[in-house]
Amino acid sequence: MKHLGKFFLAIVTLSLLSSGISSAAFAAAEPISVTTNKEWYGDGSTIIISGEVKDFDPSDPMKATDVTVIILAPNGNIVTVAQVPPSSDGSYSTSVKASGMINDAGDYTVKVKWGAQSNDIMFEFGGSTGEAPPEPEEQETTVVEAIDEEPDDEPEPAMTQPICGPGTVLKNNVCVAEQQKGGGCLIATAAFGSEMAPQVQFLREIRDSTVLQTQSGSTFMTGFNQFYYSFSPAIADYERENAAFKEAVKITITPMLTSLAILNYVDIDSEEEMLGYGIGIILLNIGMYFVAPAVVIFKIRNRK
Repeated sequence: MKHLGKFFLAIVTLSLLSSGISSAAFAAAEPISVTTNKEWYGDGSTIIISGEVKDFDPSDPMKATDVTVIILAPNGNIVTVAQVPPSSDGSYSTSVKASGMINDAGDYTVKVKWGAQSNDIMFEFGGSTGEAPPEPEEQETTVVEAIDEEPDDEPEPAMTQPICGPGTVLKNNVCVAEQQKGGGCLIATAAFGSEMAPQVQFLREIRDSTVLQTQSGSTFMTGFNQFYYSFSPAIADYERENAAFKEAVKITITPMLTSLAILNYVDIDSEEEMLGYGIGIILLNIGMYFVAPAVVIFKIRNRK
């Protein structure tokens, strides 16, 4: 009986341990996976972000939404936002250049969200002056034969183009800083159905070719992105789920697009001009969206 009791106690202990291990393994399972191709990046490197959505069903219209990818700087500011449509098997992938708004050295956080599923991962960036580890290259052995006779005429020096470092491009035989494009306009893209829609391209052109060309405009976009991307992914997802809401958003943002068209007809060559036109357009939109409706409502109430 004593041996039988010990055997029974051992069986119960093993059952409890196996149950605890199974529960821990189940709790560790992430609903949506996210990985980066490296743990450390230098200036100009390509950051590849990929993963897989759990229980993805492309036939369900409520589930066929994009994966929202947000990269946060070490200070918590949003530097990049992208929406990536999953493949038929639920996998997704996108790439980002480690330059532009990704410039401070430190640990960056990649947050991914798909419906109720979310996850995050971190990578380290060496700073705008950091260099990625060089990849090993095969070295070829070159045999140089000695030439006894000297040439009669000295060859003219060949004109060579300068080699630009990471984050720079060659323009007019001079290395200049590469212009970085910001995140996408999620609400407008969902409203008009594609990033190639004329309205979305118009917003992107205004941002990249006008606003980001000045220091004050870049500072404004940094603060605006922090605010805009805190709510825009949820609105964009709801637009894809509700056709009536999508049309309402399209009608609502049309006056703003009209007001921004003013920037296409003016020359902005200084910080003062950028501030002047920018503040003017902001006040114009406040008048259209808040003051004018308030005046109409006030007059209607007075008639009653």
